[in-house]
Amino acid sequence: MVEKAQSYMNRIKDFWISRTLAQRTLFISAFVLLFITVAGLSIFAGKSNMVPLYTNLSLQETGQIKAELDNRGIPYEVGNGGTTINVPKEQADGLLVDLAAQGLPNNGQIDYSFFSENASWGMTDKDREILEVAALQTELSKLISSINGIQQASVMINKPEQSVFVGQASGETSASIVIHTEPGYQLQTGQIQGLYHLVSKSVPNLSTDNIVIMNQYFEYFDLKNENNYDVGNAYTQQHEIKQNIEKDIQRRVQRLLGTMIGGEKVVVSVTTDIDFTQEDRLEEIVEPVNLETMEGLPVSVERITETYTGENPPDGIVGTGEGDIPGYEANTEGNGYTEYEMMKETINNEFNRIHRNVVESPYKIRDLGIQVAVDNTKGQTENGEPEYLSAQEQQMVQESISSILNSVVSTTIAKDYGAVNPQEKFSVVFQEFQEKPTIPTSPTPVIPTWVYVAGGALILGLIVLLGLLFRKRKDERAVEDIRDRQQASSDVVEFDEPIEEDEETIKRRKLENMAKEDPEEFAKLLRSWITEE
Repeated sequence: MVEKAQSYMNRIKDFWISRTLAQRTLFISAFVLLFITVAGLSIFAGKSNMVPLYTNLSLQETGQIKAELDNRGIPYEVGNGGTTINVPKEQADGLLVDLAAQGLPNNGQIDYSFFSENASWGMTDKDREILEVAALQTELSKLISSINGIQQASVMINKPEQSVFVGQASGETSASIVIHTEPGYQLQTGQIQGLYHLVSKSVPNLSTDNIVIMNQYFEYFDLKNENNYDVGNAYTQQHEIKQNIEKDIQRRVQRLLGTMIGGEKVVVSVTTDIDFTQEDRLEEIVEPVNLETMEGLPVSVERITETYTGENPPDGIVGTGEGDIPGYEANTEGNGYTEYEMMKETINNEFNRIHRNVVESPYKIRDLGIQVAVDNTKGQTENGEPEYLSAQEQQMVQESISSILNSVVSTTIAKDYGAVNPQEKFSVVFQEFQEKPTIPTSPTPVIPTWVYVAGGALILGLIVLLGLLFRKRKDERAVEDIRDRQQASSDVVEFDEPIEEDEETIKRRKLENMAKEDPEEFAKLLRSWITEE
C-alpha cells in the first residue's frame, strides 16, 4: 500500500516537474477560481432568499406587522429605518393575503367603510360630521398618494361651523396638504394644477385660493394661471433663452473664425436683444383671384339686349337728332320711322376670402452685437521679441472677418424690425493677447486601465490554452506512431535468411522492447524528448 502511494506521488511529482511555468500558472489559477466558485455557491446557497413584504411603512404599521409575524414564528428582517419588512420569498404571497384579511397594516385612519361597519342610532350630527371630515381626509390622502412621483400625502381639512342665523355668514372651507415626493422628482406645472383642482372639486365649497400644498422640504407649490403670473419664473426662462441664443451664435462664429485664423488667435463675444412679445391675431383678407389684372372669378353674368324698329318709337326715344338718348343707336328713315338697340351686362365676381389665425413666435432677435478680438502677433523675431501683423495684413484679416459677420448678422436679425446695416452690428479689434483664450471642448472618452489589463489577461489565457492543445495533439500523434510501429513489427513475416538491420531499425526495436517491458521508463524518456523539442 505504501509502495503504491509512493508510486502515485512520484507520478504526480514527475508530471508537475515536466510542466512549463505557463502551465503551472494556469493550473494554479484554475484551482483558485474553482475554490472561490465553490465557496461563493456555498455562501449563497446557505443564505435565505428574503423579499420585501411591505415598503414605506410607518413605525406604527411596522410594529403591528412585526408582532403578527412573531406570533406566527415566521423569520423576517426590518430595514430602511423601520419602513421595510422582508420575509422569505416562498411565504411572501401567502402572508400578503392573510395580513390583508386581518386588516393589517392598520394606520388608524377612518375611511367611508367606517359608517357601514359602525353606524348606530346614538351617533349625533356633530359626531357624524367629524367622521365625515376624517373619512374625506383619508380618501384624499390615498388618492393623492396614487399619483406618480408622490409616495405619501397628508390632508387636513378645516370646515367652519354653520351659523344658525340667516343673516350671519359662515367662514370659508380651507385645506392644507403635505406631500412626500420621491427623491429627485420635480412636479410639473400641470400636475400642480391637477392637485389643486382635485382637492377643490372633492371638498364642497372649497376654492383653490384656500388650498395650500407643500412637500416634506417645506417647498410651497403655488397655482399658476392667467390671473397669477409668476414674474420671477418668467424672467428666469427669458434669461435662459437669451443666454442659449447668445451661446449658440458665439460657438458657431468662434468655430468658423478659429478654423480660419486659429482657435488661440481669436475671441468672440455676442450680445442680443430678444423680443419676447407673443402676438395672437386673426386676419380676414379679401383679395382678387388674378392679382395682375385685379379681377375676380365671375360667378354669374346677366346680359340684356333690346332692339326696336318701327314708325312709332317708344315714349322718350327719338332718332338721331339733337334729342337722342345716350346709349341708343337710332336711325330714322323718312317721317316717323325709328330704329334703336340697347345692351346691358351685369357680372358678379367672387374674390378670395382668407381667414388666418396667426400666433407669432415670442422669440425674435431684435438686435445683435458681435465683438471679435484678434491677436495681432504672428510669431517672434530672432531676438525673441514678438512680431506683429502689418497694417496690410490686418486689413486683409478684417475684410475676411467682415464678410463672414455680414452674413451672420443679416440672417440672424428678424426682418420685422426694418432694414439692418450689418457694419453697425459688429466690431473687430486687433490686440496682443496677454493670455491664451480657453476654448471649451468636448471631453475625449478614455478607456479605463482595467479594460487593457483584462484584455491582456484574456489574450494570454487564450495563448496558453492553444499551446496546451497543440502539445496534447503532438503527444497523441507520437503515441499513435509508436502503436503503428508496434503493429507493423508484429505483422513482419519471418524469413529463413537473416535480414540486415540498420542502426535506426535497431533503435526502434529497442524502444519497442522498452515500451513493453518498462512503460514508466519509456514514458519518462518520451516526455524528456518532447520537452527538448
